Amino acid sequence: MNRRLFLGAAAFALFAGGARGRERTDAMTDPDPALIPDYDKWRLSEREWKERLSPEAYAVLRREGTERPWTSPLNEEKRKGVYACAGCGYDLFSSEHKFDSGTGWPSFFDVLPNAIGTKSDFRLIVPRTEYHCARCGGHQGHVFNDGPAPTGLRYCNNGVALAFRPAES
Repeated sequence: MNRRLFLGAAAFALFAGGARGRERTDAMTDPDPALIPDYDKWRLSEREWKERLSPEAYAVLRREGTERPWTSPLNEEKRKGVYACAGCGYDLFSSEHKFDSGTGWPSFFDVLPNAIGTKSDFRLIVPRTEYHCARCGGHQGHVFNDGPAPTGLRYCNNGVALAFRPAES
């Protein structure tokens, strides 16, 4: 086998593996549905999701898209409160865990209990950890190991996938 054929086959294998990684049926880790309120209520059809969400939110939450950096007003949100999934309203993050990562997307160093599920994403060939709302499965973003203490994690979230609910005074 010549080198060009070998490299082509290796590139194809990586690409094919990446395509499989985008499917929702692969190994996604989720909290126990029994711990998630109204879990069954959020098994909607694609038509129902399209009716419920804006085109931008649909592209991110249901098609695992990414919004452009620096476009979300939530990037500058400083009030105390909760960041919930824009698809189903399930609480994902506390404002106490938000930090300015300088990336252009709202970022958090921790999640609320039973808030997310994860899976591997190979779209950029290098594996990343993608995370979704544990209740409705809506794509939120990716988690990286370059965040602040105490977790060292950075949950890099699409702002259009979040809804902010300020704390009551």
